[in-house]
Amino acid sequence: MIVITKNNLPEERLNEIVAFIERRDGMQAHISKGTDRTVIGIIGQADPQLGEQLKSMQGVENVIKISKSYKLASRDFHPDDTIIDIKGVKIGGSNVVVMGGPCAVESPEQIDEIARLVKAAGGQVLRGGAFKPRTGPYSFQGVGVEGLVMMAEAGRKHGLLTITEVMTPEYVDVCAEYADILQVGTRNMQNFDLLRKLGTIKTPVLLKRGFSATYDEFLNAAEYILAGGNPNVMLCERGIRTFETYTRNTLDLSAIPVLQSLSHLPVISDPSHGTGRRELVEPMSKASLAAGANGLIIEMHTDPDNSMTGDGVQSLFPDQFAALLKDLEKLAPLVGKQFNTEKQPQEAFATWKK
Repeated sequence: MIVITKNNLPEERLNEIVAFIERRDGMQAHISKGTDRTVIGIIGQADPQLGEQLKSMQGVENVIKISKSYKLASRDFHPDDTIIDIKGVKIGGSNVVVMGGPCAVESPEQIDEIARLVKAAGGQVLRGGAFKPRTGPYSFQGVGVEGLVMMAEAGRKHGLLTITEVMTPEYVDVCAEYADILQVGTRNMQNFDLLRKLGTIKTPVLLKRGFSATYDEFLNAAEYILAGGNPNVMLCERGIRTFETYTRNTLDLSAIPVLQSLSHLPVISDPSHGTGRRELVEPMSKASLAAGANGLIIEMHTDPDNSMTGDGVQSLFPDQFAALLKDLEKLAPLVGKQFNTEKQPQEAFATWKK
């Protein structure tokens, strides 16, 4: 259930209400302060009398029972959009963030050059995998912690945030030491031990939807992280498995407005994995923005045909990435979005040759 307090309730009284709730065994109270009201979300199996007791308390305006299995991720609990501020880069609300880079970190030279080009195009976040979950055991699995160091150095040098995938609870702390955002891949969306561990830190998390997950299952996975105490969660639609084989996955564009109606968390779209085809990344990026996405995570590589992961078929060339961001900047205000970039002169691409 949620408790809606009266406007301008003194902090002391708010704390008294929270203390009253948490004196009960197994009860947790989470405070959400919006522009018009303060909401206290109650987690745990409440006794039938608790709601009536809270309604009679001074400063309480209403008590509402939430039937959804996810509470903290629900817009009922947090009516306003969550905006995550990472070193001045705001993700959520009307802001649009673009994360770009290779599927995997391969070498210091490779990630440094790609970081330079991501920054030149106007991207704000450098993406790259140091640990790679692969379908086959003999495929390239990433360069590990060494790759984290390479990417962190490239991000610092070119003024970019960094995002990388974390696969196990044991590697959460070391990944958080080097990266600004931790990504949970589709195969790990219901790795509950990993989600619980991510709830114990404050590093922002990009949670990708499982390729066969419902919206309810997706939001319950986010709930694990939120319930652990980490409020900095982004949802990522990255395509689902359907009967269609022409594309790698089917990008579920309807997920973007649906998730935004159900939840206050930022929603990011991944048109690269969502389609698996380079020629579809541009139109699906624009469609995602038009559908209301708060950002995009796009694969870009200087030599995609020879990438070590073999995913080059879905990676944009740097000039395509730059052209796409230029178009997105024009589209953003037409759909009520702000596209904040720090583009470099086009001469920044002069040293790169397709």
